[in-house]
Amino acid sequence: MPQLPTSTAVLPSIEGSRLGLAGRALLIPLLLVAAGSLVLMAGNGDQWIADQLYRWQGSQWAFKDAWWTSHLIHKGGRNLTWFAALLVVLALIRSNMDSRWRPLRRPLAYLLISVALSTGIVALLKSWTHMDCPWDLERYGGLRPFIGLFEHRPVAWGHAACFPAGHAGSGYAWVALFYFMLQVRPQWRWPALGAALLTGMVFGLAQQLRGAHFASHDLWALAISWLVATALYLWMFPLAASLSPSPSHAATGNAGETA
Repeated sequence: MPQLPTSTAVLPSIEGSRLGLAGRALLIPLLLVAAGSLVLMAGNGDQWIADQLYRWQGSQWAFKDAWWTSHLIHKGGRNLTWFAALLVVLALIRSNMDSRWRPLRRPLAYLLISVALSTGIVALLKSWTHMDCPWDLERYGGLRPFIGLFEHRPVAWGHAACFPAGHAGSGYAWVALFYFMLQVRPQWRWPALGAALLTGMVFGLAQQLRGAHFASHDLWALAISWLVATALYLWMFPLAASLSPSPSHAATGNAGETA
């Protein structure tokens, strides 16, 4: 097992300071989410996008039970994320048994905890917010009127659990791969982040086409996943320690400079 990089030369500039990372990786995304929420939720962007998808399918959710949305992307995607989590668990077990894998133990633990926390928080919020899916609404052939996030919901209308988006969240939870790779292979951090974002987007779009979610449901699933991944990374990997080169590397670097 190759040793993990310890040199400041291979660590990206984003790790310049704890305050800088927190500002860029927490504050900026929060501002973007707030702006997106204003457009989608307060500005009725959710309904506009859903209207286009609904009309495009002939004023019905034609893809609700389609094989490629319901079975391939929804059920198959769910199985894929469980399989990926199982691989992380197996790798973590090996890192506790094989000394060659020991440097991966903490990054793997981080990845597993982050994914579990993200999906768990999304699932918990779904049970608290009581928001309907588009396919349940009168506007899209359902039986219920639209109730906003902070509006009172009559008990007689029953339970609803569509915000944030659980399936898209199971894909977006893997944005933690960005920070995992930051510790293991920094040069792979952006491809890893791109793969996680693409997975979440595919999962989310398929559910929107089925009438299962509005766009803001996906946006908040992504926001929760990113904030959890960032906060956990800041807690588990103190930047001062990660930025300090090991004595052996420092000696090697000095010798190289002298030569």
